Amino acid sequence: MLKVVETFSGIGSQAKALKNIGIDYEISCTADWDINAMIAYDLIHHGKQDLDKYKNMTKQDLIQSLSKYTLSLDGKKPATEKNIQDLSEEVLKRILCAIRRNNNLVSITDIKGQDLPNRIDLLTYSFPCQDLSVAGNWHGNKSGIDRNAHNRSGMLWEVERILKERITDKMQLPRFLLMENVSNILSDRHKNNFKEWTDYLEEIGYFNQIYTLDASKFGIPQKRVRTYMISVLVGNDEIKRRRVKNYFINHNLQDDDVIEYLDIKQRKLKEFLRLDYNNEKYKMEANMCQPNDTPSRRDIYETNTKIYQNKKVVAKTIPTVTTKQDRHPNSGVIDYYNGKERKSKFRYLTPRECFLLMGFDEKDYDNIVDNNFEYRKRNFFNIEKLNRMAGNSIVVNVLEEIFKQINHINNLIFIEDNELEYKQRSSIDIIKSKLAGLFNAQNEAYQVIK
Repeated sequence: MLKVVETFSGIGSQAKALKNIGIDYEISCTADWDINAMIAYDLIHHGKQDLDKYKNMTKQDLIQSLSKYTLSLDGKKPATEKNIQDLSEEVLKRILCAIRRNNNLVSITDIKGQDLPNRIDLLTYSFPCQDLSVAGNWHGNKSGIDRNAHNRSGMLWEVERILKERITDKMQLPRFLLMENVSNILSDRHKNNFKEWTDYLEEIGYFNQIYTLDASKFGIPQKRVRTYMISVLVGNDEIKRRRVKNYFINHNLQDDDVIEYLDIKQRKLKEFLRLDYNNEKYKMEANMCQPNDTPSRRDIYETNTKIYQNKKVVAKTIPTVTTKQDRHPNSGVIDYYNGKERKSKFRYLTPRECFLLMGFDEKDYDNIVDNNFEYRKRNFFNIEKLNRMAGNSIVVNVLEEIFKQINHINNLIFIEDNELEYKQRSSIDIIKSKLAGLFNAQNEAYQVIK
């Protein structure tokens, strides 16, 4: 069984991918400070929240329970005490429920090495990309992953801190690490910082395999290029290092021949679009994504990818699903005539379509919207939040192929370690069983004497 720690967990694309490929795994804990993402994660992976167990807690009880965490209302900056005080009791209950059901350690800045389980087979980290991305540069975010920048993308160095603390405390290092971020992390501006990170990982015993992968090659019709790094703990064992290196040479996911061999089902874009407006749910969602007819929106229509025109899908793929659709550039526009005055004759992708194009299922999306709740006279999960969570996620289908490789390496190259670990666990189970039997026998004898 893979014991997984999912940091920067978002809505749980990692957990979704692991579940899809059917391997034996367990999410030991998660870490995310965004209250929207943590509640959505909980609904996607565990279904409707039972708030009855919190019914006797007052608002101040809830605030007190949450006071030890650094929470964020938007995933960008920490919430103030006033921000938390202003939240309704229901929101506070849902946050606390989500934290407890997912063993969410919340902000990575508060996590110590010893807070994580001693055994971690896989630790995933997809730290924020805002200060790394090209779009971030347009908005003046140029500090990237500079070590002392103290920005969102600098959260990378919190992962380094945790690894160092585990070394100091003589705890096990994770067998595998998986990083995901924008491909701009490899650019001239950021390459020295990234090399500093990869050099450190090699210094403490990891072999790093870096991939830059496009989701459109993995069965999702979305041009989404991201950089992934699988780090495998081989220590000073040169035989393992060579075997891991050879594995990646022969199974390189950037190699088109390897992708062809994997025989990944390439699904068509029309499978992801919800164009049947006889379905009231899809019709309502389409209406909500039809912008007002303004000069700026006309420009958006003219300058962005046409997805659907003249009653047919005219694009094979869409541009990257971003955190906003009412913007330029966006993920494409769909002709949509519903006869409303002062409305544009097109619509954007709906949040449902964005979730599907990130590899989630309709059931996952429905788990969120069917359990939506009112906050300040509107739905807590509005279009903006739903789009942001989708855009911040990772394409599940790409992760599936990466996790298959991790599982193969774990089973093939670490087979002796796994067998030894199994024998040790079996021995411990036998000892526990004997002790339990002895205790029961003593208890029965005591009852006879009594």
